[in-house]
Amino acid sequence: MQKLYPNAAAALDGVLRDGMLIASGGFGLCGVPERLIEAIQASGVRNLTIASNNAGIDNEGIGKLLRTRQVRKMIASYVGENKEFERQFLAGELEVEFCPQGTLAERMRAGGAGIPGFYTRTGVGTAVAEGKETKVFDGEEYLLERGIFADLSIAKAWKADETGNCVFRKTARNFNLPAATCGKVCVIEAEEVVPAGALDPDCIDLPGIYVQRMIVGAPYDKKIEFTTTREREAA
Repeated sequence: MQKLYPNAAAALDGVLRDGMLIASGGFGLCGVPERLIEAIQASGVRNLTIASNNAGIDNEGIGKLLRTRQVRKMIASYVGENKEFERQFLAGELEVEFCPQGTLAERMRAGGAGIPGFYTRTGVGTAVAEGKETKVFDGEEYLLERGIFADLSIAKAWKADETGNCVFRKTARNFNLPAATCGKVCVIEAEEVVPAGALDPDCIDLPGIYVQRMIVGAPYDKKIEFTTTREREAA
């Protein structure tokens, strides 16, 4: 099976449609599938539901799709750095499902494992619990959370081989791995694609069986969420 495509637009051809649910990897601006997001933006698809740890910042990451008003709903755990997200949410223009970070990762992982739901104590007694089924185990109350089954997964790998086996680097592993597994179709954006057999089997994070399509997305510019400096001390 030929999985490597020449560019992001080609890799997403025939996959995108209005109203779909997309699971996107990335943690802050680390490990974000930038080229795939840009191709989604250029495609013009609308009314998207995006499940992602965060919404990027203004015009970076998922923020690009928010700027063009292509997102109808966000399922996210952290959204504090995006002013356009804030504006749309407060204006009632964007539906938001806030989800605790660990719960969101587990919802994606569960979807990838074919698990429709699981119970967790996280969120009990808070707004997160509103409208959700609860059950008592050993005297403690738990919430039923649903697994995420996305129409499309997009994720960024540090390295991948030709068969789709992927290695995620450091913090990028946090959400790229569960996000990649929970979609009907998974498209990987890799910094480097190497021949089959070149990766150490013990270091592979995502088996290629999950991956249908890939692109090489490099080169990248390092994005910084906050630039923090201090005054230089006098000599």
